[in-house]
Amino acid sequence: MQEFGRQYYERCAYISMDENERMQEVFREAFDIGRIIEMLEIEVGFKINPEKTLIIFDEVQEIPRALKSLKYFQEYAPQYHIIAAGSFLGIALHEGTSFPVGKVDFCNLYPLTFREFLLACGEEKLLEILDRNDPDIMQAFKTKYTDYLKYYYYVGGMPEAVSEFITNRDLKRVREIQNKLLYAYENDLSKHTTKEIVTRIRMLWNSIPAQLAKENKKFIYGLIREGARAREYEAAITWLTDVGLVYRISRVKKPDFPLRAYQDFSAFKLFVVDVGLLGAMCRLNARTILEGNRLFEEFKGSLTEQYVLQQLIVNSENDIFYWSSENATSELDFLIQTDDCIVPLEVKAEENLQAKSLKVFVQKYGVRDAVRVSMSGFREQDWVTNLPLYNIGNLNRYFNEKYNNHLKERHHES
Repeated sequence: MQEFGRQYYERCAYISMDENERMQEVFREAFDIGRIIEMLEIEVGFKINPEKTLIIFDEVQEIPRALKSLKYFQEYAPQYHIIAAGSFLGIALHEGTSFPVGKVDFCNLYPLTFREFLLACGEEKLLEILDRNDPDIMQAFKTKYTDYLKYYYYVGGMPEAVSEFITNRDLKRVREIQNKLLYAYENDLSKHTTKEIVTRIRMLWNSIPAQLAKENKKFIYGLIREGARAREYEAAITWLTDVGLVYRISRVKKPDFPLRAYQDFSAFKLFVVDVGLLGAMCRLNARTILEGNRLFEEFKGSLTEQYVLQQLIVNSENDIFYWSSENATSELDFLIQTDDCIVPLEVKAEENLQAKSLKVFVQKYGVRDAVRVSMSGFREQDWVTNLPLYNIGNLNRYFNEKYNNHLKERHHES
């Protein structure tokens, strides 16, 4: 946010609300915008010029009335440009917080995607090759893509971890940062909910690696503790999904528009926010992932599914589910509804091109466009397209182009 302010504004007025007693006093009284601006100017030490100064409220969840003030800025002083940032842990769950609904624009921040990871590593040319989708050139540089993908599995996309990797290539320090983040998340739990729910949230959160290690990744309450029931942990799941620490991917019974109309609320999979954090939760060391030994082979499917979801969920066009047959003999990793189509997608961790469940799905529902992602190169077959794992970020672009080509063919035929 400060970098954005430096690039596009004459000045940047940065105010952190964390343990800031002065700001507590500023927002304690009535929302007199003139008075608030005067106090902010004293805090930052310079004149705040409307439209030329970017005002940043950081850690805004620490002072709920600062969050509420955005409503009054928007209604009575829209000439001031304000960005407010804060943990959803505090914003969504802070008791008594009045949220300025309809008065602010939202931007959800996710961990870096693999494409952004390549950019951060200075590999713009590798990214350009992916965007051109030239199979021959991608194949020529497959080793480089694979190496970076392995690093991404370990480092993930949390900014501090990525920064450490880029600066020092110190994977031990990267893991320390990830563990620090996990510890901070657990500490944050107790700040915003009751002791009883905190205990259940922690048990559920710690069970996720075991849930994802199963062949059938449907969430099983019994893995949290023996005899656990849905009603005991539903609030904990809702809490973790609401604050963005886990993604809940529901099963759908049939692939019709809209997929949400056919979701089975009792069957779902849970993924964590970042593939690097998942590796840290499982205590997978760098050698395990980078060398691909037996332990990595056993868990790699879970890391790969986590990775794929992480690349797809950042696109707001995508509504993501999974499919399984009624007798549970076939399961499709993901079913994605975009604006124009429903895309069945099967994930393979290596170069294995077998896709039995995907083929069952295609034959059952007569689907025209299916996708398999694996470490094999790009190829189009009669009933399936194989996308390399390192280019899954271009899934939407590929299907938009394919959809437009279908429309052109229909127009030409008519």
